[in-house]
Amino acid sequence: MKKNKAKKPARLNRSGGVHLIGICGAGMSALAVLLKESGWRVSGSDEGVFEPIVSYLHKNKISFHKTHRPENIPAGTNLVVVGKHTGLAVEDNSETREAIKRKIPIKSLPEMLALLSEGTENIVVTGSFGKSTLTALITWCLTEARKDPSYFIGALPLNLKNSSHLGKGREFVLEGDEYPSANWDKSSKFLHYKPTSVLLISAEHDHVNIFPTEKSYITTYKKLVSKIPKQGLLVYSLNGKNNKEIAKDASSKHLRYSVDDKKADWYAQNIKYKAVTTFDLMRKGKKVARIETILLGKHNIENIVGAGALLLENKKLSPALFARAVKNFKGISRRIELKNPKGKIPVYDGFGSSYEKARAIFDALRLHFPEKRLIAVFEPHAFSWRNKKFLPWYKNIFQGVDEVILLPATSRGKKGPGEISTEEIWATAKKHFPVHTAKGEKEALKILKEIVRDGDVIALVSSGPMFGLTESVPKLF
Repeated sequence: MKKNKAKKPARLNRSGGVHLIGICGAGMSALAVLLKESGWRVSGSDEGVFEPIVSYLHKNKISFHKTHRPENIPAGTNLVVVGKHTGLAVEDNSETREAIKRKIPIKSLPEMLALLSEGTENIVVTGSFGKSTLTALITWCLTEARKDPSYFIGALPLNLKNSSHLGKGREFVLEGDEYPSANWDKSSKFLHYKPTSVLLISAEHDHVNIFPTEKSYITTYKKLVSKIPKQGLLVYSLNGKNNKEIAKDASSKHLRYSVDDKKADWYAQNIKYKAVTTFDLMRKGKKVARIETILLGKHNIENIVGAGALLLENKKLSPALFARAVKNFKGISRRIELKNPKGKIPVYDGFGSSYEKARAIFDALRLHFPEKRLIAVFEPHAFSWRNKKFLPWYKNIFQGVDEVILLPATSRGKKGPGEISTEEIWATAKKHFPVHTAKGEKEALKILKEIVRDGDVIALVSSGPMFGLTESVPKLF
């Protein structure tokens, strides 16, 4: 295959600049950097912003407004990109209306990524959980192999300078999100891309406000894998829910991976969980490499096996180089990230937008710290945690956790169908666990001071800002 340079969106005139409405989302901020690297003059706006995105944009010298006003769109802007939040819809947002009034072309985030990734070998990493970590890991391995890949990650990687980059290599690694593309486009974001390879982690039913049934959720993944060309590759977890059914819709070569199931093509063997976990990476019964990693949890071992399956099967790098890259991979911001390396009480920050993600955090910490008490501070931020249909999650989500501080339910935008109150969530959780409740940062810190003992481990779990606790708790311990 000939080496292709990452292409710029040549169909659009970049001379007047691009304005991003909702620029402080994880994906939109990553897109902003890509657009700047491709030659655009970038501006933007958002509300209710919080770290680390604010500092991330400032680091990349991208300024933005912290309110939405029609005059925020600079004169001469010839393209507007609008994020997915409901508050950015035309009926709710003055800037979106202004763009329409001025007849400025409007695009969605995935439409722009599709343009930026034209002419490249696209590796799409997708699934209901773990895709940010796997996208970052694959990107890091290609970077260590001096491939200079382009990439888009919906979170901040700890090894890489940015969460996105336009490289000169032929590979473009894309985190593939099943969430709708825009307020006017209900198709999944990843359906805009042209995948050469797809790595499918799992299709555990999620985003119930968008996909009310499990069948509707699976269908969008089937559409994605059907887009893989015959000469392409589908790599999927043998343990991932619904993966086998989804794989039937792909006409490309299939490869299965697992954390420890020898029926898979790729799997792990001789796993030893410690501060630095080690295992043998196996392919069809043969040892490929000895792997070392600082990542925590069984799910991250499986992630590494999946990355190895895709990269080594495609001969992107040698097994020795893969092992070296994995050893040096630090992970993703807010994905079981140790926030206070020099602290007396370890404080880990985890992204818990779904049951599986939150459960993986607790299981990983319990696996690596079996003798320590586990203290959890939990914020039911994502819509599923605030949905009546998923109240049963609270029956066992805190199993294995010694002390729980439950924060209020928080959200952005309009109240969704089936959304319940903080009081209902607290009452349900208390039926199954002796949880503490805190209305905000000060109250949560007070409770932590009272209950935390020497030798404990603290987990901060949410997909939101947690009232600033992700910054204040590590400083406390």
